[in-house]
Amino acid sequence: MRFAKYHGLGNDYIVLDPQHWPAVPTEKQIKTICHRNFGIGSDGILYGPMEGKETDFGLRIFNPDGSEAEKSGNGLRIFVRYLWDQGLIAEKPVKIWTLGGNVNAEVKNDGQEIRVAMGRVSFQSKDIPVMGTDRDVINETIQVGGERIVFSAATIGNPHCVVTEGEVSSERACRIGPLLEKYELFPNKTNVQFLRVVNRAAIQIEIWERGAGYTLASGSSSVASAAVAKKLGLCDNHITVHMPGGNLSIEFNENYDAMMTGPVTAIAAGQIHREVLE
Repeated sequence: MRFAKYHGLGNDYIVLDPQHWPAVPTEKQIKTICHRNFGIGSDGILYGPMEGKETDFGLRIFNPDGSEAEKSGNGLRIFVRYLWDQGLIAEKPVKIWTLGGNVNAEVKNDGQEIRVAMGRVSFQSKDIPVMGTDRDVINETIQVGGERIVFSAATIGNPHCVVTEGEVSSERACRIGPLLEKYELFPNKTNVQFLRVVNRAAIQIEIWERGAGYTLASGSSSVASAAVAKKLGLCDNHITVHMPGGNLSIEFNENYDAMMTGPVTAIAAGQIHREVLE
């Protein structure tokens, strides 16, 4: 039962390859493998490469609570690095199927950096989804946890709630994040980011990830937060996103098509003993 483990700016994933794991891991197995005391420990599982649907490869992404994620920016970069390490791709664009849509990715700097075309950001309530009338969800206000929360929402294939006022800290992310993740406005739950604009080319965020909890870095969260900063007129098209785990570079065109570039680090490869899964 072989595995490989990588991290993207401290956001760690375990890759389970179908050639070693013929069956998709069960919810119980996912929870065990991701547990940092009873398993290997990670922020999620990448199951692939699978046969792509009109793409080169397919990928399924699972959160440590056993739920399935539509898309993950760090997960995609890690998966592309795994394909590179296995000799399955070269330094040319590769197309990958995910539940949240197809993406194109490319290896840079001999595998040290991965560039991913994340797709088009939407702020439309029906796309995210957010309850209520059809609208761009920008600068709305709700009361959560005794606080007045000003937020904007976006999707890049998965839902995001970007809090644009108030303290940006790990403490606030851990206190308010889980309340917003399951707030009634978000029927599919949501990822949560707390945003501070540094200047027109940089932002800082703290992240509470749906199904995973407090996270040191997130690719899709970086894209969503940067897109909101741009939508609010606070940033330009090229934005560096600062997170506790490190920085990502995000670029947009006029239609909010997003390009993400960042590093991946290999941690370990080995075998999971069957005893853990029984």
